[in-house]
Amino acid sequence: MQTPYRKYDKIPRQKSDPHITEDKFNELKSKLDRLKNTQRPREAEEVKRLAAMGDFSENAGYQLAKSRLRGINQRILDIEDLLSRAEIIKPIKNTGKVQLGNYVTIENLETNKQKTYQILGSAETNPTSGVISHNSPLGSALLGKEIEEIISLKINNKTVSYKIIKIE
Repeated sequence: MQTPYRKYDKIPRQKSDPHITEDKFNELKSKLDRLKNTQRPREAEEVKRLAAMGDFSENAGYQLAKSRLRGINQRILDIEDLLSRAEIIKPIKNTGKVQLGNYVTIENLETNKQKTYQILGSAETNPTSGVISHNSPLGSALLGKEIEEIISLKINNKTVSYKIIKIE
C-alpha cells in the first residue's frame, strides 16, 4: 500500500525571513487573531454540518470544507512560526552606514538617475514602490556601505555601478 501525501508535502518549505517592521508584525498579529477567532470556528462548524450528512467518501462539500480548514490551520501555524521568530527592524539613525530599515538614495553612474530604496526583510519587498530586500543583490551590496561609496553589481553579464548619495 502506498503512503498518501499532499501536494504541499512535495515542496520543501523554506523558513521565511524573520526581519519585519513593527507595522508588519502588528498586521500579522491581527490576521492571526482573525483566522483563529473568526475563520477557523466558522469553517469547523461547516465541516461539522457537512459531516452530519453521512457518507464521507462521496460528500464533495465535506471534502472541500476539510481542505479549507486544513489550509486555515496551516496559515495559522505559518504565521505563529513567523511571529515567534520575528526580529523587529529598528534602524539606528545617523550611523553613516546602510542598515536594515534605512532609506538609501543611489545614483546610477551610467545614466545619472537617482532612485531611493528602503531596505527591509524579504516578507515586505515591493521593488516597484522602492522597497527591496536585504537579501537581494542590490540590498546586500548596499548593507554596511557609507555615503559617497561606489558599489558595482553584475546584472545580465553587464556591470552597473551605483554611488550612495544619501542615507536616511
